[in-house]
Amino acid sequence: MTAPARTIRILLADDHAVVRRGLRLVLESEPDMRVVCEAADGLEAVDLAIHEDVDLAVLDVTMPRMSGLQAAHELSRRVPSVRTLMLSMHHNEQYFLEALRAGAGGYVLKAVADHDLIRACRAVMRGEPFMYPDSERRLLGAALERSGDAGLAQLTRRESEILALVAEGHTTREIAEMLVISPRTVDRHRDNLLDKLKLRNRIELTRYAIRAGLIEP
Repeated sequence: MTAPARTIRILLADDHAVVRRGLRLVLESEPDMRVVCEAADGLEAVDLAIHEDVDLAVLDVTMPRMSGLQAAHELSRRVPSVRTLMLSMHHNEQYFLEALRAGAGGYVLKAVADHDLIRACRAVMRGEPFMYPDSERRLLGAALERSGDAGLAQLTRRESEILALVAEGHTTREIAEMLVISPRTVDRHRDNLLDKLKLRNRIELTRYAIRAGLIEP
């Protein structure tokens, strides 16, 4: 008999109560997701995440007293077990890059949150980054060509391709289909990437690219 899925306990932070209400309805439409606390600003979000039993913090980028980006940075430092997902009204590459630097695992546009929020939450909880593909792969690909990073110098051309696709948020199966290779081969290349770069998971691969200066705002 299959064990029931563990409930994902969510902290929801947005300075507009109406927005929080709508997002809560979206999240709690899933049987294994529950909003356990809400915050109206970044300071309150950090305090709640420290004192409440939370798995995932969904944070608006722009909030009073402390922004969502600042809150994500504080959470990554003070409560690293809590994963973070950013929300924004704007498809802004600068916000996306800052979210990764702050330790967030993904970035969701509010305009399409009813379609993307659940998928993003599940990706982040699996340790996979969630982001929109239209510009990130182009930026990362160009940066890979420009970079003189010593770690990247170890990578084969195929590993560099897979790094770009992993950072974009594609699943193993999607990468296999794009590159016309088997999922097992993708897994082997990803394991080689993690080993060569001394990293642990997909999110750290993406953060590595940011910290190494592979993507410039």
